[in-house]
Amino acid sequence: MTTLAHAIRDAAARLPGDEARLEAELLLAHALQRPRSWFYAHAGDVLEPDDARTFEALLRRRDHGEPVAQIVGHRGFWSLDLAVTADTLIPRPETELLVELALEHLPAEQMGQVLDLGTGTGAIALAIASERPLVDMTAVDLSNAALDVARANAADAGLPLRLLQGSWFAPVAGEVFRMVVSNPPYIAEGDPHLLQGDLRFEPRSALASGPDGLDAIRRIVADAPAHLLPGGWLLIEHGYDQGNAVRGLFTAAGFHRVATARDLEGRERVTMGRHDG
Repeated sequence: MTTLAHAIRDAAARLPGDEARLEAELLLAHALQRPRSWFYAHAGDVLEPDDARTFEALLRRRDHGEPVAQIVGHRGFWSLDLAVTADTLIPRPETELLVELALEHLPAEQMGQVLDLGTGTGAIALAIASERPLVDMTAVDLSNAALDVARANAADAGLPLRLLQGSWFAPVAGEVFRMVVSNPPYIAEGDPHLLQGDLRFEPRSALASGPDGLDAIRRIVADAPAHLLPGGWLLIEHGYDQGNAVRGLFTAAGFHRVATARDLEGRERVTMGRHDG
């Protein structure tokens, strides 16, 4: 008879990567329809045969490379638990830096409108909305399927979110905002990483953008001044080696106080700038 503790240990041994144990716990929790915290008091419980078969089926899907977030259908981000599908980018911890920086430039007592471009699951928009209830959040995505996921996540979180379908600023023509945030596609189209790991299962349109990965960022930075109030901020997540190029785009578009923040591993991750009108 296999206990839950032994099942997790054995599963972690067969899974690759630094998060093998976490992934094993998440998959077993999904198989049992229990929270991970339940294991702490039930580690010695016996894994029933039907549950073992379900768990094994989930492990095989992971063995074939399918992301855990897509297998279990959700991913934690900020203080939220977000639905995830094959139609959306999987929210990643490094994107929380973008949220932190946005909140630094959005005083809690001030009202205003904020725009999230390429919202996917709605992760960034909903994280900001959860911390700044006076802000009116608008989120745009080209994919109707992604917007359906964001809509469901907003409803589950009980947070207001205006969702619009279209390409970048097109759905908000003539509108201006206190802040524009975006985690756009920024991987070069020929990058071999697109054929590896979790990226194989995520929508290519949310990952790759032109020969150097900067096509979407160029478009957003060039068009942003027309959609920002004087003193408004633009914040964009990008690749670890794109900071210099992105700062150049911000400066060329007339932004001031241009700076790039590094993530917890010291990599350039988010560039921001202020539009002074």
